[in-house]
Amino acid sequence: MFLEAISAISLQGSNLGPLLNSASANAFLTPSSCNWGLLSRSSSFSNLALSRKRNNGFAVYASSKAPSVPLTGVVFQPFEEVKRDDFIVPIVPQVSLARQRFSEECEAAINEQISVEYNVSYLYHSLYAYFDRDNVAMKGLAKFFKDSSEEERDHAQKLMKYQNKRGGRVKLHTILSPPAEFEHIEKGDALYAMELTLSLEKLTNEKLLNLHSVADRNNDPQMAEFIENEFLQEQVEDIKEVAEYVTQLRMVGKGHGVWHFDKMLLHEGDGAL
Repeated sequence: MFLEAISAISLQGSNLGPLLNSASANAFLTPSSCNWGLLSRSSSFSNLALSRKRNNGFAVYASSKAPSVPLTGVVFQPFEEVKRDDFIVPIVPQVSLARQRFSEECEAAINEQISVEYNVSYLYHSLYAYFDRDNVAMKGLAKFFKDSSEEERDHAQKLMKYQNKRGGRVKLHTILSPPAEFEHIEKGDALYAMELTLSLEKLTNEKLLNLHSVADRNNDPQMAEFIENEFLQEQVEDIKEVAEYVTQLRMVGKGHGVWHFDKMLLHEGDGAL
C-alpha cells in the first residue's frame, strides 16, 4: 500500500538505514516495513503524526503540536505589535498624527535652518534693490540677486514643508535687517557684493552640514537623505559658481570691465544661486 504524504518531508541528511527495512531508498513505507519505535524517537520525525489509512497503510501529516516559529526566527504579529505605545494614534488635537521617530533636536535644527535661508534671502533682496537703483544701474547684478533671493526663499519653504510632513511645528525666528548700502572704495560695489555672497554661501553650506550631523546623531536616515538630495549638491555647485564670479571681477577691476560682467549676468539663462 502506498504511503500518502500530506505534508512534504525532507529526508536529506537523515540516517534512514535504521528506520527503513527496505533495501531500496525509494521504497514506500508500510506498517510492516518500518521501525515505528525508532521513527518516533528520531528528531527528524519528532513533529510527525501517523494515522491508519484503510487497513494496511498510513498517512503522514504535520503534527498540530509542531512549533509555530518560522525557521528564520522572525515572528510578525501585527495585531499585538500595534498595541505598543509607539503606534498608538494620538487623540489630542494639538499632537501630530504623522510624527514618527522625529526628535525634538531635529525639529529645532530645521527651524534654525529655515531662519538661515530667510535671512540670506533678505540680504540678497537688499542687494537686488541696491543694484537696481538708477544711479547704480547694474541690471545684470540686480537680476542675479533677485533670482538668488527667490531661490533661498524657496529653500526655506521646502524646509517648512518637510517640517510639516514629519509632524514637526514650524517656528519662524526674527529676520535681521540687512544693510542698504554696498559701496566699497577699494574693491568697488560689484566685487564687494560678490565676495559677501561667496561668504554667505559657504556659511549656508556649513549650516546645512550641521543639520545633516543632527540627523545622523538622532539616527534619522530619512532626514539625512532629504538634506543630501535637496540641498548639499546644489550648495557645492553654487559655491563654485560664485567663486568664479569673484575671480572674474578681480581680474576686470573697477572700470569698464564691470559693465561687461554685468551684461554677461543679464543675458545668462540661469544666474540664480
